[in-house]
Amino acid sequence: MKVVLPGSYDPVTVGHIDIAARASALFDEVVVAVVHNPSKTGNFPLAQRIALITAGLEEDARTAAAENIVIDDVPGGLLVDYCRDIGARAVIKGLRSGTDFAYELPMALMNRHLTELETIFVPGDPRFEHVSSSLIREVHALGGDVSGLVPAAVLEAMDAKRG
Repeated sequence: MKVVLPGSYDPVTVGHIDIAARASALFDEVVVAVVHNPSKTGNFPLAQRIALITAGLEEDARTAAAENIVIDDVPGGLLVDYCRDIGARAVIKGLRSGTDFAYELPMALMNRHLTELETIFVPGDPRFEHVSSSLIREVHALGGDVSGLVPAAVLEAMDAKRG
């Protein structure tokens, strides 16, 4: 079964990589779908986000050799339409907390209402419960150490961007 792991990945974190690794062990194909969220302004351009996801997957031993993970760009529109177009039967969402569940559940129910697309919730690794892309950006911008929370290539890119 083909599944989609959607996100803005701005930047990709070790929590994202963990969910991709765990999904790749369960499904035939995992599409890491970089979606464009109109309510967010991107920190990294799309091509760089894709390159950083690739580097992050290569850095993790569980995903480095995984041949069933692909990265794709979702140009816009509804996620359900994208999933239908590529033949994906479900969406995978990592959950860090009940807050994530409360945010994700209405979208999951709407996706099922629209096209019967199922959403599979995977609990995040508790070690990364506090990790979010927005918090990583904020802490890094203020000089905090985010090493170990993002792949090495992401930290290098963030350091270069900060100057």
